[in-house]
Amino acid sequence: MSTQIATLKEKALAQRQKSKPIEELIKKSVNELGKALPAHLNAERLVRIALTTLRLNPGLADCTPESFLGALFQAAQLGLEPNIEGQAYLIDYNNSKKVGNEWIKIKEVQFQIGYKGYITLFYRHELALSIEVRTVFEKEEFEYAYGTSPFIKHIPKLKDKGEPIAFYVVAKLKNGATLFNVMSIEDCIEHGKKHSKTFDKTKKEFDKNSPWVKDRDAMCKKTVLIQIMKLLPKSVEMQKALAMDNTTKSKIDIDMFNIKDETNWNDDEIIDLERGDNNEQI
Repeated sequence: MSTQIATLKEKALAQRQKSKPIEELIKKSVNELGKALPAHLNAERLVRIALTTLRLNPGLADCTPESFLGALFQAAQLGLEPNIEGQAYLIDYNNSKKVGNEWIKIKEVQFQIGYKGYITLFYRHELALSIEVRTVFEKEEFEYAYGTSPFIKHIPKLKDKGEPIAFYVVAKLKNGATLFNVMSIEDCIEHGKKHSKTFDKTKKEFDKNSPWVKDRDAMCKKTVLIQIMKLLPKSVEMQKALAMDNTTKSKIDIDMFNIKDETNWNDDEIIDLERGDNNEQI
């Protein structure tokens, strides 16, 4: 037992040492964070949240400090709190970067907005009235139609409702408009496989730390929400949110919207080019 305790202490100490560069960079950046934050979010509070995030997800300590700070600044400028009620997430993944003439994997932090973050942003829109995000289960009565007479009819069950089969969002605006979107769970997951860096195309599965594994339904709700956000009359804040979601940035700016995304979405293509498998297509 004493040996196990000693081993755990050693691991905790090693993890603490790995986290130090990021922690020190965050603390030094408090003044800059303050400039980037909206009035309702305190810089010291965001720093505490960031340090808690490091403890909850030890993999982040293996990432470049610059990418961690870039993700933190993006959350700050949108007024979303990482890992608080599903508003936003800081995700570690292996990014492909070219160093000299060679492609290498570098562990970096990607900023992701959660579905509750998009709900928060919706209610900041000047036309926002109400929004509902619902799950449809296989034994519930559910009908909908688009076109000239669009409608949704959903009669939920309190028990024995089966597995989730679909998700939908209904947004009402102050100008009287009502928007809704429906997606099957299969369509949501396929969207995640296409757009999430946590999906390993070689293994054909999501990383164990992926939000698609830890909270699949929440990610499905986010997927449906994003389609609604694209239909809303565009606000500057919403445009920035859609542009900054799922991005990796290693530089800091008073407006992180201006910093280019460094996420490499073409890992398969890189591998093919390196192997020479793709020569006929070049």
